[in-house]
Amino acid sequence: MSLRVDQETGLDILKYKYALVIVITALLLASCSSTARAPFPTASNDVSKLAWESCNGGFQCATLKVPIDYNDVSLGEFEIAVLRYRDQNQHDRLGSLVVNPGGPGVSGIEFARNAEFLLNPEILERYDIVGFDPRGVGQSTAIQCLNAKEQDALLSGDPKPDNDAEFAQAITETQSFIDECVEKVPNLAHFSTRDAAHDMELLRQSLGDAKLNYMGFSYGTYLGTLYAQQFPSTVGRFVLDGAIHPGISIEQQSLIQAVAFDKALTNFISACFEIKKCPLPAGATPQFFIDLFSRISNQPLTTTDKTTRKKRQITEGLVVTGTAAALYDDETGWPQLRTAISQALLGDGAGFAQLADGYNGRKSDGTFKDNQNDANIIINCLDWQQIRSNEAIRLASAKFVKLAPVFGPYVAFSGITCNILNRAINRTVITHDQNSAQIENTATPVLIIGTTQDPATPYLWAKALAAYIKGSRLITLRGEGHTGYGRGSACTDDAVDAYLVSGVIPTQNITCTQ
Repeated sequence: MSLRVDQETGLDILKYKYALVIVITALLLASCSSTARAPFPTASNDVSKLAWESCNGGFQCATLKVPIDYNDVSLGEFEIAVLRYRDQNQHDRLGSLVVNPGGPGVSGIEFARNAEFLLNPEILERYDIVGFDPRGVGQSTAIQCLNAKEQDALLSGDPKPDNDAEFAQAITETQSFIDECVEKVPNLAHFSTRDAAHDMELLRQSLGDAKLNYMGFSYGTYLGTLYAQQFPSTVGRFVLDGAIHPGISIEQQSLIQAVAFDKALTNFISACFEIKKCPLPAGATPQFFIDLFSRISNQPLTTTDKTTRKKRQITEGLVVTGTAAALYDDETGWPQLRTAISQALLGDGAGFAQLADGYNGRKSDGTFKDNQNDANIIINCLDWQQIRSNEAIRLASAKFVKLAPVFGPYVAFSGITCNILNRAINRTVITHDQNSAQIENTATPVLIIGTTQDPATPYLWAKALAAYIKGSRLITLRGEGHTGYGRGSACTDDAVDAYLVSGVIPTQNITCTQ
C-alpha cells in the first residue's frame, strides 16, 4: 500500500529575518485525528516504565523528565511531552517506533496523533507509534520568545538588507529578538539537538525497548544521526528520510539549499507552461519572481482577514515564504502557487497569505499554533556553529546572489542571528569542526532516503549521509518534492515497510520512481 504524505511547508529562509537557514519540514498534520476512539489496546510485551495516562480520546500521554545539562545534573530538569498511538489491529508487537516529523520546532506528538493517516498499516500493526516534542518544542519545556503580535510583525518585515541602513537595522532587530529570548527563556544554551538525542536515549530506556526504532524526516534525520553518533550500540531500525548532511557548514548549507530552491522554481516554471492556464507570461524565467518580489517590496499585496474583516498587507517577506513553501510538493504546492500568482497579478495576496501562514503556523485570528518559529531559530543556532563575522557574512552575499538569484539574497545573511546568540549565551569556543567523525558499527544498518529534486534537503546530502553512516543503504527516489516515504512510490514504501517490519534491508542501494 502507498500513502500520499503531503508536506507542511518548511523552508526557514524567512522564519525570522537573517536567521540561520536549515530545513524545517513536517508532515501535514492538521485536522486528521478523530475525537472518538476505542480504548487503548493492551499488549502483553509492553514493559514501558512511563506513567501513561489516557489522553485525546484513545491515545496515551506521559511526561519524561530529563537533565537540563547532562554534564551538570544539579541544574535541574526539563519536561518532555510524549504521546503514543497503538492500532486496534496491532499483532506480534515489535515495540515502539519513535518518530520525528522535522523542524526543529515541529511537534512529534502531532505526528503520532495522526499516525494512522501518515504511516502504512503494515507499520501500525506491529509498532506503537511514539511521538515526543523535543526540548524547547511545543508541549515540552518550550522556547517562547515573542508574542503573536511581535512574531507577526517580524515575519512580515523586510526580508533582506539592501544597503548600509538596512543592514544596520537587521542587526538591531535581530539583537532585539535574541534579547527577548534571553529574558524569557531560562537555560537558553541547553536546547541543542545533541541534548535532544540524549533525551531520546532516556526515552528508549523508559519505553523498555532494547534498541531504538526510529523514523525521522528532514531535520529528524539530523536528530537520528546525532543519536547514532552517541549511542551506536542501541540503534534499531532507523529510517532517515530527507537527509541533512551533518558535517556541512552554515554557509555551505545555506548556499546549497538556496540553489536547490532556485532549481525547484525553474522546474515549476517549465511544468507551468505545459498546462492550459499557466499564469506566467510567455517565456517567463526565474527573473519573473525576482521582479515580482521587488514590486511587492514597494507595493505590498492586500487581502481581507477572515476573522476581523480588516485589510492585511501581504509583504515581500510573506510572498517569498509562500513561494518557497509551495515548492515542497509538486502535486499540491505547485497548483497553490499558480493560483497565488494569478491573484497577485491582480493585487490580491490571499493565495500567498495562505501559503505563508500555513508554513509559519499563523492562525486566522493572528495567533500562532505553537512556538515552532522561536524554537527553530534558537535550536539551529545552538546546533550549527557560526565562525564568520557579520561583515564577512555581508561580503559573501554576492556569491549567494550569483549562484541562486531568486532565493540567494534572502538566505545570504543567515548567520547574523547565531553570532548574536553566541555572545548572549557567552559561547566563546567556536570551532571549524561540525560533526566530522563518521559513524561506524551501528547495531542495525540504517536506511536513508533521498529525493533527487528535493529543494529543502538536496539529494547530495542524502548521498553524503549514506557515506557518513557506514553500512547504511540509500534509497534514491527520482522525483520532485521533499522527502520520499508516502509520496506515491510503491518501490520506496515497500522497501521501508519491509525493513521496519522484518528487519530486511536492501542488499544494495536502490533507485525508485514516483
